[in-house]
Amino acid sequence: MPPDDTQIRDVLTRCRTIAVVGWSPKAERPSHRVAAFLARQGYRVIPVNPGHAGQIALGETVRASLSQIDGPVDMVDIFRRSEDAGAVVDEALARFPNLICVWMQLGVMDPEAAARAEARGVIAVMDRCPAIEIPRLGL
Repeated sequence: MPPDDTQIRDVLTRCRTIAVVGWSPKAERPSHRVAAFLARQGYRVIPVNPGHAGQIALGETVRASLSQIDGPVDMVDIFRRSEDAGAVVDEALARFPNLICVWMQLGVMDPEAAARAEARGVIAVMDRCPAIEIPRLGL
């Protein structure tokens, strides 16, 4: 069952560190705009993109993969095709024992991966965008 507004509000309030998988350095790309929006809202945003690893973006070093992130991550925000999302969810679940949420962006859906996350007590959001939900919920 998809999270309701109360759960979405809780996730966006509790999560402070967000890894954005599929971040792009191109300002016109949704992953770039959403990551920048989240950073402006006060979240720590860690960009993940193997083609740009080592660069600095949003005050963070771009990582090639989730496994290169030291320390905890509260949310993994996935800007990948639906068929690639499951592998990202599995890596996130393996890497971050205290993960709060896996968030699949607009158009990204993998119900099986969402079920694996939920079985581990991690909230799974699909086909939504935090940059839309934050203003909609008045956060």
